[in-house]
Amino acid sequence: MANHPIDQKLTGLEKKVNELIRAYQSEKAKTSQLESKNQSLKTEVADLKAKLADFQNQYKIAKIVSSTTVEKDESVELKNKLNEYIKEIDRCIAHMS
Repeated sequence: MANHPIDQKLTGLEKKVNELIRAYQSEKAKTSQLESKNQSLKTEVADLKAKLADFQNQYKIAKIVSSTTVEKDESVELKNKLNEYIKEIDRCIAHMS
């Protein structure tokens, strides 16, 4: 009979430990999912930044080309040449990084 209260306490303690283990595993799984989501969002942000930089370059080129007083054919040629220069500069910067 003396062991009966101790057995009850041990059983109660075992239940609480099992609940804590389940809660820990659940939180660990949530953390893993959130880390995965975070990584995919970081990748998406990097892609969007690259696209934004490209659009900004295109805008700058369009602005330069539109401000020049050349014939339309020459304007297209100038725009293409500037595009090539910018791509080459971007490759150089990427290579240096």
